[in-house]
Amino acid sequence: MAAFMLIFRSDKPWQDSPEQMQQHLQKWMAWFDGLTKSGVFKGQSAPLEPGGKVVRGTRKTVSDGPYAEAKDLVGGYAIVEAKDLEGAVEIARGCPGFERDGVVEV
Repeated sequence: MAAFMLIFRSDKPWQDSPEQMQQHLQKWMAWFDGLTKSGVFKGQSAPLEPGGKVVRGTRKTVSDGPYAEAKDLVGGYAIVEAKDLEGAVEIARGCPGFERDGVVEV
C-alpha cells in the first residue's frame, strides 16, 4: 500500500443557503467516515490559508506567496492509502465536491 494526497480544488464560490451548505458538509463527513471505516483514510486538513512563503532555487530565496488565483482555490486535502495510483483515483471518484463541479488532484 502507498500513501496518496487528494487535493480538493474549486473555482466556483459557494452561493448556497445555510441549509444547503450544511447538507453538502454532511456528505463530506459521510464520505470521510466511509474512508475511515474502510481503513484507507490517513488524515486531512482544513482549507489552506491564503498566505505563506515560498523558498526556491539553489540560493533558497524566500518570497511571499504562494498566491492562488481567485478562480482556482485549494479547499483542503486528504491523505489516503491505496494499492496504486489507479486505486487512489477510484477513492477520489467518491468525493462529494464533484456535485459542485469540483476537481480532485491525486
